Amino acid sequence: MIERDLSETASRPPSAVSTGVGIAGLAGLAVWMAVAIVFQFEGPYAALVNVASCGIPMVLWSLLIDKVHRSPTTGIDWAVHRHRPEDLTDISVTKLVGLWATWAMIAGVYCIFRFYWSGDYVFAMHLFATAAIPLLLASVPYVFWLDRRLVEPRDGVWHLGAMLRMKPGVSPDEIWSHLRAWAVKAFFLAFMISIIPGSYRSVVAADFNRIQVDTVALAQWLIGFMFVIDIAFATVGYLLTMRPLDAHIRSATPYASGWAAALICYPPFILMNSGGPLDYRLGAQDWHYWLQAHPTLLVVTGFVLVALTAFYAWATVAFGLRFSNLTHRGILTHGPYALTKHPAYLSKNLFWWIAGLPFLVTTDNVVDAIRNTTLLAAVSGVYYWRAKTEEWHLSADPAYRAYAAWMARHGPITRLLTPANLRNGKRPEAPAVSSAD
Repeated sequence: MIERDLSETASRPPSAVSTGVGIAGLAGLAVWMAVAIVFQFEGPYAALVNVASCGIPMVLWSLLIDKVHRSPTTGIDWAVHRHRPEDLTDISVTKLVGLWATWAMIAGVYCIFRFYWSGDYVFAMHLFATAAIPLLLASVPYVFWLDRRLVEPRDGVWHLGAMLRMKPGVSPDEIWSHLRAWAVKAFFLAFMISIIPGSYRSVVAADFNRIQVDTVALAQWLIGFMFVIDIAFATVGYLLTMRPLDAHIRSATPYASGWAAALICYPPFILMNSGGPLDYRLGAQDWHYWLQAHPTLLVVTGFVLVALTAFYAWATVAFGLRFSNLTHRGILTHGPYALTKHPAYLSKNLFWWIAGLPFLVTTDNVVDAIRNTTLLAAVSGVYYWRAKTEEWHLSADPAYRAYAAWMARHGPITRLLTPANLRNGKRPEAPAVSSAD
């Protein structure tokens, strides 16, 4: 009855993240970027300061204004300081065993797969190596402190530690859930950190004299700046998966199809890069090449592409501290998520179609144009697939089902794309999770 009432209400369901936290992070990032541009702080560690300038204001806003640490979804009861220290000590020790074993497995993967030690990933690996000992030391007081306030301290990491210590009561499902969550964090955090320095430097060290007189250069700089915003917020999200911030990973998708759809969009599995199976750029040129003889259309197209990238960045900003692929960390219903359920996927695919113009090629070969158009359509299909697998995962939460039902009726973009039977409240069911998934 409660779920039906939520889905049928005319009011948009509440968002797990406030608008203010994203604005705070954006303000901190903007201040640092202004300083960096003026004083030419363009190195990789200056890029990390940019991430910190984004993250610290969001942490302060979340704790002091939103008071997220008081939310019941944290699993923390601040009024309780548990006694029986001998039991809790054993629990905490077991969790440290599980946590350190998880980190050891991640380190092993980084060492074995050598692509992590080439190109842009080298910076991320050196950063992780530098942070390893401080993190190990800091984890001890953190785990002991938090366990005395958790409603249920025996979480997934405890179950992994209990298995390694050969204790009774181990749940394989809890262990797999824990490992999936950390697999997401390990894979995407390394990727995000690897691309931080290059994207940041391209904006800070740009030729501003040219930007002032060249419309295309201005559009490209603004697009680059939007991506710096997106990367900073996303990196903060992967770093701060912490219960006291209510930003912990509640679940990582159990669907193999969801993992496949996401991973083929990122290195080393990416299919859309140059020479890949879904490379749609054979004989292609960007929008400004084709439109250079049409100044008005060039300006209009540049504006549209900047607007689409801004919408894409807004979709990441709206997450605040909680951005992450393949996970559930609270349901967002505000900002761009009040317009469409998948603002990032929608905006980036529209961007690719407008910026790439795949039906125009320089090879005088119509086959190349057909090929590029077909492959970009396939790329868009991959993102539709990703969107559906994410909906299957999140639909396990009644809050998401209420949001999806509201969007089907009231979301300006979603409503246009939703069949009539689904607008009437009939939602597609997620596939059963089998051993293959």
